[in-house]
Amino acid sequence: MRIGRKIATGIAIVMLICGIGLFFYPHISQYFFQRQADHAIDTFQSAVAQVREKEKNVADETTLGNDPLQELYRRMQEYNENLFQTGQSGLVDPFSYEQPSFDLSQFGFAENIVGYIEIPKIEVRLPIYLGASRENMKKGAVHLSQTSLPIGGADTNCVIAAHRGSPSGVMFRNIHKLAVGDEIYIANFQETLTYKVVETKIIWPDAIHEVMIQPGEDMVTLSSCNPLGSNTQRYIVYAKRADS
Repeated sequence: MRIGRKIATGIAIVMLICGIGLFFYPHISQYFFQRQADHAIDTFQSAVAQVREKEKNVADETTLGNDPLQELYRRMQEYNENLFQTGQSGLVDPFSYEQPSFDLSQFGFAENIVGYIEIPKIEVRLPIYLGASRENMKKGAVHLSQTSLPIGGADTNCVIAAHRGSPSGVMFRNIHKLAVGDEIYIANFQETLTYKVVETKIIWPDAIHEVMIQPGEDMVTLSSCNPLGSNTQRYIVYAKRADS
């Protein structure tokens, strides 16, 4: 009888430990994921500071000119203008682009992080990687190739995607809680841009016209899987520039 009670007690303890572990796992997982995301953002900010400091100390001209960040901004503007002029002919499903649209390594950004996104309403703070590869999407948000780079300006629509059902981190899991008027902040190497949500919509993956550039507008569009835990649709959040 005593052996049986000991076995039963042992099983109960194991089940209790497992239950506690299952309860706390999402919180622990999110904690470590956010630490990694914050580290990536810190690395990006440090890279920006290093480029600026180097520019102050270097008097002679380089192949990038006297101001690498200004040159980067100019090239990004050219990229965005070209996208608008050509009608984004290469744009397909938001999750199909794995190749980055722009090479940042020559400007001192080794991780190819173009900035970061903050959404206070749903407590999101994620680095933005260029290229929707599986590896990048494990680490944070991604910029969708063939959409505008996140520097703002008329005739731009930067599409940013992130997972919604990742076990490692929340990311865009609560994207459906965003409502008209909620603010989205996009920080790049030069400034922080403020956008406000104007509409939300559920679309099919091949409805590419729904994420195209709208003439004259300065926009950011968020994209994630829908419904939660599935990949059959896309949940879309449209936001327009509020501080221009």
